[in-house]
Amino acid sequence: MGSIVGTIVDPLQRRVFSGRMVWEDGRILAVEPVAHERGPFIVPGFVDAHVHVESSMLPPAEFARLAMVHGTTGSVSDPHEIANVLGSDGVEFMLSDAASSPFRFCFGAPSCVPATAFETAGAVLDARAVARLLEDPRIGYLAEVMNFPGVLAKDADLMEKIAAAARLGKPIDGHAPGLRGEDVRRYAAAGITTDHEASSFDEAVEKIAAGMKILIREGSAARNFDALVPLFGMYADRLMFCSDDKHPDALLDGHINRLAARAVEEGFDVLDVLYAACVHPVLHYRLPGGLLRLGDPADFVVVEDLKDFRVLETWIAGECVARDGASLLPPRRSACPNRFHPRLVGAADFVIKGQGRVARVIEVEDGQLITRCAYCNVSDLESAGVLRLAVVNRYSDAPPAMAFVRNCGRIRGALASTVAHDSHNIVAVGSDEASLAHIVNLLMEARGGCAAFDGERSLVLPLPIAGLMSPEPGSVVAADYAEITRMARQMGATLEAPFMTLSFLALLVIPELKLSDRGLFDGRVFEFVPLFK
Repeated sequence: MGSIVGTIVDPLQRRVFSGRMVWEDGRILAVEPVAHERGPFIVPGFVDAHVHVESSMLPPAEFARLAMVHGTTGSVSDPHEIANVLGSDGVEFMLSDAASSPFRFCFGAPSCVPATAFETAGAVLDARAVARLLEDPRIGYLAEVMNFPGVLAKDADLMEKIAAAARLGKPIDGHAPGLRGEDVRRYAAAGITTDHEASSFDEAVEKIAAGMKILIREGSAARNFDALVPLFGMYADRLMFCSDDKHPDALLDGHINRLAARAVEEGFDVLDVLYAACVHPVLHYRLPGGLLRLGDPADFVVVEDLKDFRVLETWIAGECVARDGASLLPPRRSACPNRFHPRLVGAADFVIKGQGRVARVIEVEDGQLITRCAYCNVSDLESAGVLRLAVVNRYSDAPPAMAFVRNCGRIRGALASTVAHDSHNIVAVGSDEASLAHIVNLLMEARGGCAAFDGERSLVLPLPIAGLMSPEPGSVVAADYAEITRMARQMGATLEAPFMTLSFLALLVIPELKLSDRGLFDGRVFEFVPLFK
C-alpha cells in the first residue's frame, strides 16, 4: 500500500484541494481531503495525444523511459512510419517492445500504408490487413487518415477501413492540412474525430464547427502552438496537446509539460490546460491511464508548481518510474528488424536531366511541414541559394528522383536521412552530385540512419531498426543526433531542425510541392508535375 499527501489537482472534477491519495496493487483506494501545508502538487499524468514514436529515433520502451521523466505517462502513438517499412510486422514490433514498459501506450492501426500511390513503400496494408489490426485489443484507434482526397472521393478501400473502426467503436484520427469549407464538413462527417494539422486559428475553428477535436501540435518540425493556443479562450473542452514528431534531443529537454506551462503563461485557466494535457486524451481514446478517481490506476505526477510544471516524480500503477529528472528504469536492448536493398550509386546518377529556362523549386518554411512552389530561372539557381534534392528508393533498384529546394541554407556538401516520411526512402540535399552520391552510399552501407558530409568529413548516426530507430540508450542517441545537427549547421544549414525538415520533403500529403522516389509532386492537385516549367 502507498500514499501521498499534497495539493491534489483534479481537472476532471475541476477541484484543487489539500488531500491524501492512497493506493494498493496499483489502484487508487482513497482520495480524501486533509489539512496540511500547501504543496507539492499532484496532477494526472500528461499524455501526448498524437506522436510517431519512431520520430524520436528510439523504440517504444526507450521513448517511454525518456518521456516519463517529464511527467508523460501515456501516448496515442501512430506506428505509421515503421508500418511503411515492415507492414504489420512493424506494428507488432512496436507492440511487443512497448509491452516491456509500464508506460500507457495506445497504438493505432495505420490507415494509409503507403500514404499515397505516388511513392514506393516497403509494405501495403489493405482494408483486410487494417481490419485485422483493429480487431487486436492492443490497438486502440484508426490512425490518421491522411488521404483526405480519398475520403472526399469515397475511395472504397479507405472507406472500408473507416467502417471497420466504426463497427468496433474505435476513434478515427484525421489529417487534413488546409481543408476548409464544405470539404472539411464532408471529411468530418465520414467519422473523422480529430485533426492535428490545423496551422491557423480560423482553420481550427472551422474544423471544430465541423465536429472535430483539435490537437495543438508543437513538435520538432511543425510548431502550431502560438497560432492555436488562443482556442483555449472559447474551445477548451475541444483541445488536446501533441508533438507529432519529437527528435531525441528535444525529448531530453521536455514534453507535454512544457506546452502546459506555456499555455498557463499565456494566461489560460490551469484546469482547462490540464484537462487538455492530461484528461481529454484518456477520455477520447479510452486509455487505461488513471485520472485520480477511486478505482483508477495510480498514475500521477508530482510537480513543483502549477506554473512551470517542473516534474519531481512520475508514478504509473503505484510505482515511481522517474524522480528529479532521472528515469528509475534501466534501458533495454531492442531487436533490429529492417528492410533495405543496399547498392552503390555514383555522381552521374544525380545529374539533373531535362531542359527549360525556369525550374520549379520547393520552398521550405522553417518550423512548418507545408512547403511552397516557387519558380527560379535556371541561370539564377546558384545565386538564389537553391540546392539539389534527391530521393532514392531504398527497397529496389531505381534511379534517384531529383528536384530543387531552397531556404535550407547554403549547405556545403550534403545531408541525408532514411527518416523520410512517409515511405522512408533515402532523402538527401546537397550542393553537388558527388556529395550526394557519397552520402547516399554511406546510408546504403549503414542500412539506414542520418548522415552529414562536408566534402571531407563524414558523420553517420546509424538507425538499424527499420532505418528509423536506434537500439542505443536514449541519452546516447540524443547526444549523437545533437552532434550531427551541429555539423549540419556548421556546413551552412540554417533550419532549426535540419534533419527533421529534410524528412518531410518527401511527405506528399502535405502541400504544396514535395519529392517522392517517383518524381516531383504537387499536393494541391495530387499529381506529378515536371521539374521545368
